[in-house]
Amino acid sequence: MEATAPRVNAAPCTAPPVGRAAEREMCSEPIGAEKRRVDPAVLRRAAASDAPLVAITVEQYHHMLEAGAILEGAPIELLNGMLVWKDRSARGENPMTIGDLHILVVGALAELLPSLRALNCHIRIQATVALPPNQEPEPDGAIVRGTRRDYADHRPGPDETLCVIEVADSSLSDDRTIKQRLYADAGIPQYLIINIPDKQIEVHEQPLVGQGRYGQVTIIKAGQNVPLLVPDGKRLEVAAAELLP
Repeated sequence: MEATAPRVNAAPCTAPPVGRAAEREMCSEPIGAEKRRVDPAVLRRAAASDAPLVAITVEQYHHMLEAGAILEGAPIELLNGMLVWKDRSARGENPMTIGDLHILVVGALAELLPSLRALNCHIRIQATVALPPNQEPEPDGAIVRGTRRDYADHRPGPDETLCVIEVADSSLSDDRTIKQRLYADAGIPQYLIINIPDKQIEVHEQPLVGQGRYGQVTIIKAGQNVPLLVPDGKRLEVAAAELLP
């Protein structure tokens, strides 16, 4: 009689998941799930020390998003290689909140879409633009070439972005300095700050790449038009009153 091997009941597999599954399981609480802030004093000490902060690249940032380490949709920007929570608050309010006037103005930006479509461009609302190697800001609005389907596989870069727009309340100082510097150095042709406290729109043009600023700044008030840059060197004239709160 031929001997038969004894049957072995296999134990259920308890091996840890590998690859992306493992990454997602490890990230049970992704960045952005809760609104935590780093103590500014810690950042100042790190910046002044002999062991400076390590910058994250755009590619690494995307890997973190894909792995679930950063909550998809959280208002987090990559600025100078650091993850920064976007300030959308009203002046004097909790910086982790969104101001009512900020919401109002962003809604007005969204209403520009039909007019822009007719000019072979569109506006992206609170979506990132990629400025490698270590910048991926999330402007409140960005006028980019083509249709939204043109960006199904990538985020628009400087060559595709005609105008970026920041709605500024408590973030006004940073929008005039940090944001102006990175948009100008990326060569984005037009940068608008919709200044809620002063009820004006600051139009920046002629980027001085390498100098972190724009060569021309025009202040526009209610009663005037904002000349938005669109393809082929054309302008879409929009009443400032339509964009101001």
